[in-house]
Amino acid sequence: MHAIEKQKSPVNSMFDIVLGQDNVNFWLQKINPLWSVQQALGKIVQKQQSAADTVSLTIQVNRHFKMGLAGQHHPVIIEIKGVRYERTYSLTKLDAQHVLLTVKKVDQGIVSQWLNDKAEMGDVIEFGLPYGEMLLPQNAQMLILLAAGSGITPMYSLIKQLAAKGQLSQQAVHLMYWVKKHEDVAFKQEFDHWNAQFSQFKFEVFYTQEQQADSRLNDAHIHNIENLQKSTVYVCGPSGFVTTAEALFENVQDFKSEAFSLTPIITDDTGFINVTLTQSNKVVAIPKGQSILAGLEQQNIKPQHGCRMGICNKCACNKAQGATKNLVNGSENSEPNNLLRICVNTAQTDLVIDI
Repeated sequence: MHAIEKQKSPVNSMFDIVLGQDNVNFWLQKINPLWSVQQALGKIVQKQQSAADTVSLTIQVNRHFKMGLAGQHHPVIIEIKGVRYERTYSLTKLDAQHVLLTVKKVDQGIVSQWLNDKAEMGDVIEFGLPYGEMLLPQNAQMLILLAAGSGITPMYSLIKQLAAKGQLSQQAVHLMYWVKKHEDVAFKQEFDHWNAQFSQFKFEVFYTQEQQADSRLNDAHIHNIENLQKSTVYVCGPSGFVTTAEALFENVQDFKSEAFSLTPIITDDTGFINVTLTQSNKVVAIPKGQSILAGLEQQNIKPQHGCRMGICNKCACNKAQGATKNLVNGSENSEPNNLLRICVNTAQTDLVIDI
């Protein structure tokens, strides 16, 4: 039976035709929960608290799992009470068969709360293909990493990879990390260890809700950074944090950012917009001021989507007509035949989109 899982034989092909892949997967997973014809699966083998309301899960993956590069994200798919949910998380490679998934509990977050409170050793999780461009740079320029909250996870993956490759003794890295309180710091022991071991690595934490609170990201934090314009800057955190960083680092040579949650811009938009869906030949009315994806879901229309953050492009479709506004940065677009990420854009006029 192990050979069946390892190699696609003519017998397997016949099983697929007669039984269907879902049925084959069902019986394979009765023998071993990680066996599958095509699914990338992982089994939780260790669970530990890494910070306040934050859990780190060590996951053993099967042969279909495609290991992403340090800094990339993976779709993570779990089933809760018979409903499949997909969210996006940054994973850290531990070895060829294990990854680390670190998740901070979010208010109203169905998946993050389940992973923190309900997930147990032996539970199986499904994964999608990795994506993201926040990868280790090829040059030796100074690397400035800014993280807020759970935005620390891709930064941890990048630094761990540098340490594993023996480059942290040569690559200048400055990590700046914003959290609310001391107990919210994740991976602190390892960051402190690297900070003491490598003179090129600098680690700073800013606590925004302690009694003597540190300031949020502003120009004072970058005033003393040498050779800033020639540095590589990566940023990950809430959209407001990322937007501030984009303004502060607009002149650096290489800048990449990822926002893991929306901080919608303040808007007085009211009323409804008609959206024509060309593939399904429907016209629906959705509210102004919220994402097009959320509006369609309220009409019981379920477009394909993934991260809900404007990163993975699963929800992207062609906008044939109409004007939209980006909920992250406020940019507007009224040009026809543009690629539209419906999870982070709101309708400003009647739209025609290819869904």
